[in-house]
Amino acid sequence: QVQLVESGGGLVQAGGSLRLSCTASGNIFSIDAMGWYRQAPGKQRELVAAIISGGTTNYADSVKGRFTISRDNAKNTVYLQMNSLKPEDTAVYYCNVHGRRWITYAALDAWGQGTLVTVSS
Repeated sequence: QVQLVESGGGLVQAGGSLRLSCTASGNIFSIDAMGWYRQAPGKQRELVAAIISGGTTNYADSVKGRFTISRDNAKNTVYLQMNSLKPEDTAVYYCNVHGRRWITYAALDAWGQGTLVTVSS
C-alpha cells in the first residue's frame, strides 16, 4: 500500500502565506506526476497545481502568480507555496500522486488525507 501524508495547513489572514507539503511512501516503484487539489464547501474538487517528472507545471487561473508547486524527487515530496492568500482560497487541500506500484507495476493513483486551509479577512 501507499501512504500520502500532508501537512502545512492552518489559519492565516488575507495576504499571508502558507507552505503545504505531501510525502509519499510505501509500495511505490516510481512517481510520474504530483498535484494539489482543493475542495470548498458546496464546490466541486478542482485542480490547483500539478508537476510532472520533467518539471513541467500547470496552475489553475485563480492561483497563477500567487502559488508555486515544486518537488523533491529524492524524498517523494511535493510542496505548494501559497502567497497573497485570499478568503476564496479557503478549502481542504488534497495531494495526489500518479505513478507505478512496486512488484506489481500496477498504475498508482493515491490521495492524501487532506489539510484545511482557512483564510480570514
